[in-house]
Amino acid sequence: MTPIQQQESAERLARPLIRLAQTAGIATSYIDQLGTYVEIRDEVLVSVLHSLGINATNDEAITDALDGITQERNTRLLPPTIVKFQGTDTSIPVNTDAAEVQISITLEGEEQPASIKLEPHVVNDQLVLSIPEDLPIGYHTLTAQDGERTAHATLILAPARIELPEALQERQRWGWMAQMYSVRSPESWGVGDYGDLRQLISDAATKSGADFMLINPIHATAPISPLEPSPYLPESRRFLNVTYIRPQDIEEYQLLDAESLAKIEALHNSVAAMNDDPNPMDINAAWDAKRKALFMLFQQPRSASRQLAFEAFKEQAGPDLDSFATWCTAFEVWGAPWEAGSWFTTMDRTSPQLETLRQDHAELFEFQRWLQWIADEQVSEVQSAAKTSGMALGLMQDMAVGVHALGADVWWSPERFADGVTVGAPPDFYNQQGQDWGQPPFDPNYLERTGYAVYRDMVHNMFSHAGAVRIDHVLGLFRLWWIPQGEGAQGGAYVTYNVDAMLAVLSIEATRANGVVIGEDLGTVPTYVSKVLASHGILGTVVEWFSRVDNSPNAGDPYADPSTYRKYALASVTTHDLPPTAGYLNFEHVKLREELHLLTDSVEAFQQSAKAERQAMLDLLVQGGWLDAAAAQDVPENEQSIVEAMHAMLLKSPSVLLQAALVDGAGEHRTQNQPGTSDQYPNWRIPLADAQGNVIHTQDVFSQERVLSLSAVMRGER
Repeated sequence: MTPIQQQESAERLARPLIRLAQTAGIATSYIDQLGTYVEIRDEVLVSVLHSLGINATNDEAITDALDGITQERNTRLLPPTIVKFQGTDTSIPVNTDAAEVQISITLEGEEQPASIKLEPHVVNDQLVLSIPEDLPIGYHTLTAQDGERTAHATLILAPARIELPEALQERQRWGWMAQMYSVRSPESWGVGDYGDLRQLISDAATKSGADFMLINPIHATAPISPLEPSPYLPESRRFLNVTYIRPQDIEEYQLLDAESLAKIEALHNSVAAMNDDPNPMDINAAWDAKRKALFMLFQQPRSASRQLAFEAFKEQAGPDLDSFATWCTAFEVWGAPWEAGSWFTTMDRTSPQLETLRQDHAELFEFQRWLQWIADEQVSEVQSAAKTSGMALGLMQDMAVGVHALGADVWWSPERFADGVTVGAPPDFYNQQGQDWGQPPFDPNYLERTGYAVYRDMVHNMFSHAGAVRIDHVLGLFRLWWIPQGEGAQGGAYVTYNVDAMLAVLSIEATRANGVVIGEDLGTVPTYVSKVLASHGILGTVVEWFSRVDNSPNAGDPYADPSTYRKYALASVTTHDLPPTAGYLNFEHVKLREELHLLTDSVEAFQQSAKAERQAMLDLLVQGGWLDAAAAQDVPENEQSIVEAMHAMLLKSPSVLLQAALVDGAGEHRTQNQPGTSDQYPNWRIPLADAQGNVIHTQDVFSQERVLSLSAVMRGER
């Protein structure tokens, strides 16, 4: 920051609007990926404050808001959420003038207060409570009474760090990244499903020696077409994507009578030809056929034990399942929520029409709950198959940043979300115009008031089906880029979150599952973020294409030697937001961005930058002995050798987890997702194909010579 910028910032800090924004947790400036100091415009700050329920439209309102926030924090008996990591001294203020205050603790899972003595004491004229060290990890409740007031607080008591599972302490482990929908078999319904995933993950373990498989998010989507293609824009993060169910694997399928079986087989045959089509998938046609088959299976009689299992699932899922099923039923009966004047805007969870809806369409409502049960069963079977096949971790689930603005979570519980803003990212190297993901962010004040219960439930549910969880855009634990309506992706501001609370939740759930958490900390991420994550045992993310000496932003500058990568990280060659490595080496990203008009500079400048980037990578490969100099002179002719050399180089990394992309094993060139686009490109609908464009079926993936060759590289055998 220059002296002028320092002076400007100091002047701004004295302004009431700036003080109010910072008091409310809004950053009034930030450092971008180029190291440039950027101040947030006043208009943006006023809009973001409004989304938090704070009026900042004039000087009087700003003063009143500042006074109100300060008074509330200084007079509340207890803060609503308290975080303690084991081994750290944690004391909290108890704000009361009463001569005596009674404080008790109710442990998680208990109904009565524990017989633990909690006595506040005075420190520097402030009454404080020290949290004892001998409490178990979990989500506990503190209750304080001072004669006039009673306050309840959630105590999140967590391990100080997530210890690596023993298998990861023994040696470095590697696995695959796969877009599960893209890998299909003759049994699929035009889109890869949980049955495909079960075979894929088993084969990855037994035929390639992999210890995990990272897949695209499998959060819940809409109940009927048209479906949102992006797995990162779900309707709910609490429940699963039922469009990936395989009907043939449902127990009742084996009990179908001849007539019903023929009908379901006819539905399957109507879309089965899609499994051989290398063109973008028609996810809507696939779901329309499969949904009819699933409804027929739902109507089949269930055995007493199966019905008991279904009832147990509904009881365990609780009211959240009913709310999601209600949203799905309303969607099907009353129409899409984005239609003008729809029920989404005219009704809420208190509307009496909803009870009538559930009664009049009881079968449809129950069908939605049944679908979640079946999805839960099939994903659990995937993880079971992975562990049975010898994987150290098994399934690695991916957590999306947020949910669809018109989805079930937002409609049923709008108080959880900030209004009038969406989440995205400011401009960076790979998204020069910034990004707006169209998702409403969690309201940090709501999370604090409710002890992060909604976040706890989501993380717990993901670990119930996986050995590891990857958090997309992990910076969101610290701060999120909020974009007011009408501002565009560049006109946002960072809003901070209680990172300790969410880290504590992750630590508790991962420890209970003996699992691993990986944070995607790429892009505009301050250096302290990775250090904080590592201190709590959360792995970061390292990508070869993004790793340069001294984090240089210049395309032609040298790439970092993998020996310098972080130990506590998941290291890979590429990500799902770049073309497969073969495509990247042949400048598919340049061609695509020019075609879609995504460049802010000239195509010639971007092409030159891409060439310099590729040359810097080739230079490192040759210098390190991973690639012959002659091969580096002809990339198209030697693309497989270069791809494998980049993965061989990865093995020099000390990172505890290494990852290869299935598209790199197959030789695919096409991009799975182009950030900054929606309908302009068939994102998340590209089926897995080889270098010649031929579809690779699930059962054949780990028989492919190129896949097996890359597997040998990852095992250190080549």
